[in-house]
Amino acid sequence: SELHIAGRLDADTTGLVLITDDGRWSFNIIRPTQQCEKVYRVGLRDPMSESTAVRLEQGVQLQGEAALTLPAKVTIVKPKEILLTITEGKYHQVKRMIAAVGNRVVSLHRESIGAVSLDIEVGQWRYLSAEEVACFYTE
Repeated sequence: SELHIAGRLDADTTGLVLITDDGRWSFNIIRPTQQCEKVYRVGLRDPMSESTAVRLEQGVQLQGEAALTLPAKVTIVKPKEILLTITEGKYHQVKRMIAAVGNRVVSLHRESIGAVSLDIEVGQWRYLSAEEVACFYTE
């Protein structure tokens, strides 16, 4: 059967990708109404200030789009490294959000999607547990 990738990554982005042969399951992960949290570790060109983090959390306007991004969560790990949690999956969204606040992404790594966290080495794969699979099914 055909494989579906739930949440692709840009060529220069590393991290978690979920692959399935269940199209409905993958749609539940990527459709905007699902509000599925995706956590990215973002390396920045310039240090992140608390005030800029608040702007990202409240939503920013991306170039070419009228509506603000949905509220995000920002954790400043180091001055030039943040954890950014988003629920949308717009085209190049993380890079565009950071650009919208006058900074630039120098590295991008997806650490988790919903309840599934990356816990294996680069280039490796594993099956999801029954609980992990179930967390993406909706009523």
